[in-house]
Amino acid sequence: MDFGVATFPTDQSVAPDETARMCEERGFESLFFAEHTHIPASRDTPYPAGGDLPEEYRRLMDPFVALTAAAGATRDLNVGTGLCLIIERDPIVTAKAAATLDHLSGGRFLFGVGAGWNLEEMRNHGTDPDRRFGLMRERVEAIKEIWAHDEASYAGKHVEFDRVWSWPKPVQEPHPPVLVGGNGRTVYDRVIAFGDAWIPNYLGDVEKLLGRMESLQAKAAEAGRERIPVTIYGVPRDPAAYERWAGAGTTRCLFYLQAKDTGSRESAEARLDKFAAAAEEFRAAG
Repeated sequence: MDFGVATFPTDQSVAPDETARMCEERGFESLFFAEHTHIPASRDTPYPAGGDLPEEYRRLMDPFVALTAAAGATRDLNVGTGLCLIIERDPIVTAKAAATLDHLSGGRFLFGVGAGWNLEEMRNHGTDPDRRFGLMRERVEAIKEIWAHDEASYAGKHVEFDRVWSWPKPVQEPHPPVLVGGNGRTVYDRVIAFGDAWIPNYLGDVEKLLGRMESLQAKAAEAGRERIPVTIYGVPRDPAAYERWAGAGTTRCLFYLQAKDTGSRESAEARLDKFAAAAEEFRAAG
């Protein structure tokens, strides 16, 4: 099982390339950057975690630009979107950006996708929140078509284009893995329909997440899918939990590097050292 880091890169945090180098130096396998194109000032949609919306949500960098900087500063570190809000992005433009990143990184891009939670943010992009999951599926499928074919077409309810050319193509075959995010009751359907992996948030209950992983694999088997890889987002520093998840087939755990720890290199390094120590404790026990 691999260990990576997820964070919110902002104009007030350690630069993406510096963060990436610190992660690679400590042996982390991957670095994921979050996305919000903007935050509506209305704040009608409540923050899912409760309380005030953290400042970093307003100040996020574009993930593809930030990940390009991260990839350029490292040699082996995988770089991923955690998560790309695909319902707020044009699929043709996103296919180009993702393929370019995979090309420039030598095949190190991980395409985490999600539908998001901020309804006003979706509407500002012309997305009807009630149709976001259908739109999400079609945009991912359309992107895969562009990646896979020299001359690509797609005809869906929400996305349609005929015979387009777009290069570069991704380095990875058949394409960068698509990690579908979400913890809702219908997330299994999306993962099985168009995902290569599931990336749920850890919500504080090790056993409940194990049960959900078992349910996903059972549904995948019913659908004729092989076992689906799982990346857990925001894990605690708890080697016992890693042991349970690894036994259930988890492929990656992501530590969450909070904005309060990224204001300086010293504070970021201190937190990353603690994450690395927890990962090493798990490996040593195994």
